[in-house]
Amino acid sequence: MAEMGRMLMWIGAMLFVIGLIFAFAGRIPGLGHLPGDIVYRRGNFTLYAPLGTMILLSILLTVVLNLVARWMR
Repeated sequence: MAEMGRMLMWIGAMLFVIGLIFAFAGRIPGLGHLPGDIVYRRGNFTLYAPLGTMILLSILLTVVLNLVARWMR
């Protein structure tokens, strides 16, 4: 039961950090305007595909989660 409690606390801590990132992501200069981010506007329609931002965040999250996984072993 103690392991389950620790796991739930870690999940809660990670959700808190992810929430902070989402809350302050708009204030990070350049995020969302990286090379590879696609904006298509046609009349009343706008398509925004942040491919460069998604790749960068994917790499960062992969590194962080691998470090956490190794630390928890």
